[in-house]
Amino acid sequence: MAIAPRFRRVAALQREFVDREPLLDAFTNEIERVRAAMAAGESTPRVLNMTGVGGIGKSRLLRELRVQAPEGWRTAAFDLQVPAMRQQEDALAVLRAEFGKQGVRFDRFDIAYAVLWQRIHPHLRISRETLPFVEESGVLTEIIDSVAGIPVFGTALGLLKAAERVTSDARRRHRISHDETLSSLDDLPNAEVADAVTFLFAEDLRDASASRPYVLTIDTYEALVPAPTRSGRTQLADVWLRDLVAQLDCGLVVIAGREPLRWDAYDADWHGLVRACPVDELPMEARLTLLGASGVAEEGERRRLARASAGLPFYLHLAIDTGDGSTNAEGTGPMRARTATQREILQRFLQHVAADEVRTLEVLGVARIFDQEIFQTLTAALRLPGHVTAWESISSYSFVYPAGDQLRFHQLMAGALRDRLSAPARLELHRLLRDAWEQRAFEDPAEGGITDQERSRSLGGRMLADPVAFRELVFHALHVGEITGVELLDLVEVAVRGGADGAAGGVLTDLREFLRENPVRATSDLTETARVMDVETLLRRGEATQALELTPDENWDVSQSVGARLAVAAGQARRIAGQTTAALTIYNRVWAGQDDTARMGAGLWAADLHMCQGRFVEAERFATALDAIAERRHPECRGDVARLRHLAYRFAFDFPASDRLLDEAAAYYQAARSYLGNANIRTNRAELLAFVDAPAAIPEARAAIEVQTEIGAQHELGKCHTAIAVAELRLGNLDRAEAAFDAAVEALTRASYRSGLARARLYRGALEARRGEVGLARESARWAVSELEAAEVYPTLVLCAGAALRELGIEDEYVTDACQRAESAIQPFDSLDAMKGRIDVLTRDLLGFGGAA
Repeated sequence: MAIAPRFRRVAALQREFVDREPLLDAFTNEIERVRAAMAAGESTPRVLNMTGVGGIGKSRLLRELRVQAPEGWRTAAFDLQVPAMRQQEDALAVLRAEFGKQGVRFDRFDIAYAVLWQRIHPHLRISRETLPFVEESGVLTEIIDSVAGIPVFGTALGLLKAAERVTSDARRRHRISHDETLSSLDDLPNAEVADAVTFLFAEDLRDASASRPYVLTIDTYEALVPAPTRSGRTQLADVWLRDLVAQLDCGLVVIAGREPLRWDAYDADWHGLVRACPVDELPMEARLTLLGASGVAEEGERRRLARASAGLPFYLHLAIDTGDGSTNAEGTGPMRARTATQREILQRFLQHVAADEVRTLEVLGVARIFDQEIFQTLTAALRLPGHVTAWESISSYSFVYPAGDQLRFHQLMAGALRDRLSAPARLELHRLLRDAWEQRAFEDPAEGGITDQERSRSLGGRMLADPVAFRELVFHALHVGEITGVELLDLVEVAVRGGADGAAGGVLTDLREFLRENPVRATSDLTETARVMDVETLLRRGEATQALELTPDENWDVSQSVGARLAVAAGQARRIAGQTTAALTIYNRVWAGQDDTARMGAGLWAADLHMCQGRFVEAERFATALDAIAERRHPECRGDVARLRHLAYRFAFDFPASDRLLDEAAAYYQAARSYLGNANIRTNRAELLAFVDAPAAIPEARAAIEVQTEIGAQHELGKCHTAIAVAELRLGNLDRAEAAFDAAVEALTRASYRSGLARARLYRGALEARRGEVGLARESARWAVSELEAAEVYPTLVLCAGAALRELGIEDEYVTDACQRAESAIQPFDSLDAMKGRIDVLTRDLLGFGGAA
């Protein structure tokens, strides 16, 4: 029998449906149920859950089911075996693109997705190059084209206003501007924004599906939730997918995996909505039928191949392509056990492949994903054929599947091919692949074609260029065994600076899998590194409570670099949660260590806390030491230290020194091309000018508001509005000051910025005093003092409250006692009396009694 050693893809799809009538019937029945529900005006999600072992043919069956979808229905698919598709935002982007090509308009989703994307990448601007599907989005294209030159968007408010200005379609404009979910995005934390994005995706798709339902197929569910028995954090891995599917109620979702979904175990509402349909091994007659249709005429040969396949279509097709009349690889008798059978089928297949191509298949089996460039790199290194014809030959096998822009082998084939290689050979291939992906993962910021903004994100002379390549680099580096936990954390920092949070999350997933599959190589260093990455991921999402849960103990070995970085992350969790003293204790422990990265983070936050608590001398001591570290690190760090000093002198009310240091910080940020640094400098300048040059403060604050609005920094917006209010107050424009205070409170409340609210309320008390509302002024002063003491911050502002009440002739025992506590806590730069003198001058000016500097 002469059959070319190549799978015939289309024919294979058709033949595979031999004896798959139960699946086809289930699919047809579910389609009819969707039709009936929609005709009755009901909205209920329907899920067909196809289950079966690896190699049983689920992926091919999914493709065929999409072909079998009723005429006029839309279809879409994504494969969870592709690492990026396990991230909620990436999966939604893929589905949006697929449905968008079929006429679905996602105006509301596109704006919400842009807000989420900007929250995750606050230092990148929304552009055609950075944000997925911009070219397919009418509303985003109109916005970007109309506001070219604005470096960063950020808030839903900014995008909605831009959409109102540029959208020519009146219905689209009305729909966007009146959507309650879009209008509320700025008030939501990141996790809830992601949920809102999913909701708007489903809403836009629902609006387009009244006359055109859809079939969505999701492959390889076990890649998202690998263990049949799910517990702890693992059981949360598919929460976003369950939430998405629950809202897809105008079509049919088909999910393929090795185990049944059992979603009703988490939520009883799923009961009756998921129909399980197991895909079993092909029975003997079905195997014989398929072999006969494939050209295997001899009865004995058909039966031998049917037995050898063990009923799995993957091995059955291998057997078809390699059938040569032999009984097994050794030619000594019939096939024996199932494990041996699979190995023997692969061996028979490879007997019909040229020796060079066999070696190439083995080499590519080590690569998790590959493309023509990787193929050529490996073949060149091993002196194998790397020409276009060889590439087309390799990539045409039907066990080769798409994985985004790359390709991958069927997992059974990849595993079998890797097993043919010796451990040293696999190690060498992992090295080659690590080096190949590294060249694509990073760019030299000194090279041309790189923007100033991108250059400012580089770390150690490297800048992220390709998130996929970055993740593959780390994957192979782990298998090489020549990467330490510190090196891995440094690489992840490069990815995060480059805006690739999804790639950083993927690296964490890969690291966990590596540690699970290689217990001998699961060193304490790498195990602790995984924990650091887990906590840092939660902190980037603003999930401080969960970060605290992952760092309940405080026995970190801060003498080790990874342990020190874990301690810094734990300190951040406590600082965000309001555990100021505990956070400072941790920062001080890390500061006493040796790791520059950990010490820089710990030192900055320790100095910030000392500054906030009035220990200005201690903050300056940290700043001096931080300067030495900052010189060895990213140029932004110098700006961070100078800005810290500026704030210290400002809260010590030494405005000339504060102004000088603000200029110094601005110069460093300009040199570093730091967008966020320069934006925060504008806020700080407005705050300083409010005390020293009120007329200049107002336009400066408005310019800062424009920038901070696009970034979406609510706490910075609150500071800007407070600066305007103070300036208007000093100018005697009381109504304008009141309006600005109202705007400040609104922004600061959204940001849950406790100390910022206390400051605004304190200064508002001066407004109330000027209007003769002395009782309200006293109440504002008391409330502000109580909040500042509860948060353990800004004792100099407590002294301001005391000075204001003295000037107003108000006796308040609580505030008086608080002032005594504040005086004992403050470490002034010069003397306590000198600082109190400056406070008295400013307080009299705010109250309208004169005496401003």
